[in-house]
Amino acid sequence: MRILIATSEAYPLIKTGGLADVSGSLADALRKQAVDARILIPGYPQVLAKTKDLEPIQRLDFIPQVGSVTLLQGTMPDRGTPVYVLDHPYLYRREGGPYQDMMGRDWADNPLRFGVLSHVAAVMSSGHSPLEWKPDIVHCNDWQTGLTPAILHYFGTSRAKTVLGIHNLAYQGNFAPEWVTLLGLPPHSYQIEGVEYYGQMSFLKAGVYYADAIITVSPTYAKEIQTDEYGCGMQGLLKTRARVLRGILNGIDTREWNPAIDPYLVRNYDIDRIGDKQANKEALQLRLDLDVDPHAPLLAVVSRLAYQKGLDLLLACASTLVHEGAQIVLLGSGDPALEFGFNQLHKAHPGRVSVTIGYSESLSHQIMAGSDIFLMPSRFEPCGLNQMYGLAYGTPPVVRRTGGLADSVHDACETNLESGKATGFVFEHANEAEFLTCIRRAVGTFEDKKTWRKLQTNGMRQDLSWTRSAKEYLEVYRSLLQ
Repeated sequence: MRILIATSEAYPLIKTGGLADVSGSLADALRKQAVDARILIPGYPQVLAKTKDLEPIQRLDFIPQVGSVTLLQGTMPDRGTPVYVLDHPYLYRREGGPYQDMMGRDWADNPLRFGVLSHVAAVMSSGHSPLEWKPDIVHCNDWQTGLTPAILHYFGTSRAKTVLGIHNLAYQGNFAPEWVTLLGLPPHSYQIEGVEYYGQMSFLKAGVYYADAIITVSPTYAKEIQTDEYGCGMQGLLKTRARVLRGILNGIDTREWNPAIDPYLVRNYDIDRIGDKQANKEALQLRLDLDVDPHAPLLAVVSRLAYQKGLDLLLACASTLVHEGAQIVLLGSGDPALEFGFNQLHKAHPGRVSVTIGYSESLSHQIMAGSDIFLMPSRFEPCGLNQMYGLAYGTPPVVRRTGGLADSVHDACETNLESGKATGFVFEHANEAEFLTCIRRAVGTFEDKKTWRKLQTNGMRQDLSWTRSAKEYLEVYRSLLQ
């Protein structure tokens, strides 16, 4: 089976969020299942620098607006997964990120940049492809490659089956209607039964409407996006496509996130040596100028600071938690108001609160190993990976019951504790009172060392690997080919 994974980012080449983790890890996991999975990604400077053994293999002509592009082929630096790199210096070789400039502003020509990416994915997946390697399935990801199923629909030739992966429905790629014809789609595709979406042309709507199968990153999120609360305006269309819509919970890269071999930790540990986790707590407290206090429950956040993540709820109750004896460590960036609020919290509670604005790979690993409780009060969360890192590192999460958080964390109620199913703490509604109550319940359990150890080991025993997820993706692919 040949699978082309078309994506705007893939770890370790380039990453802004969970999409990169999924794209890189899924391809690797599929190859371990004897699937010929390959990645297509734009030639950003970071991708060109990190991809191994890059060489040009083909020039693709007749691409709307740009005429021709060069296709390079290489391999992932750490896994050997084949990578096709779409090289067009004017579109992709820029300082800044994949989607925004150095000032955090969206690139004005994003519809062209990702329209071209979608076109190249479609050419490679059609009977017009000049390449010898042709995929059976093209797996598109989010709005950036959402036009691919629509373009293939209008090619009118033999083609691969199409899968659309939705990692976050809130990001839709909606642009002015003139982009329909500028990007080579026929004018009649701009209608409700096509790419039109509330007076705009929508990349994601195109994918949702035309894809042969749709996969979201957790079973609960697949149900949520069919409701008015979480559907972001597409709930009606998604309901009509429910027969081909499926949720598959993401896995995590167990080579990158494994406390037994993690190179960032001062002391490695596993389920049989979980007591060694304490050494990482002390090291984290020292690194972040927190009071070295083995008995204080250390609450942790590693997150983008955004309304979606619910961290305003933590800001509202953080001082109360500190006064009750907790310590708080936060790593992240985003909303300036939240950044300011957490910095003020740090100033008000030296030795008890640490705030690091930005991102550090080493610190994120050390926080996961050194903290006691991981906080993730998201208002919505398609999947989430950090709560799974917490499970793997014996750091039980406190989460809201939504999306992938609901699917991956089982509440430490009495029934679940008795059955061995409990792995964390879950609350229902996104308000300060429920969140504070849930944290207090976690802290109370933390003080019961026997129960806490059981909770930690329950989480560390979970199969969080991509092997499990890859098998479910294979079921979808096989059903399409049959």
